[in-house]
Amino acid sequence: MRIIRASEIGTFLYCERAWWYQLQGLELANRAELENGNAYHRRHGRQVLLAGLLRLAGWVLLLAALALMAVAITETFLK
Repeated sequence: MRIIRASEIGTFLYCERAWWYQLQGLELANRAELENGNAYHRRHGRQVLLAGLLRLAGWVLLLAALALMAVAITETFLK
């Protein structure tokens, strides 16, 4: 029995002919375009990750500033 992978199901759902070509072992004619697309998606993924990390850093800095402000206000009222 042959194992069917999720990527194969994705290929079939996207294009049954591409799935059939893949089963036949035929070489892709647009290999360069596919590699360019993969490189674009890797770059985009890194940018999305960086944006998430920057957002997290912003929240951490905001919370640190609020904590310092609370300490400063408390010290002002306790004097």
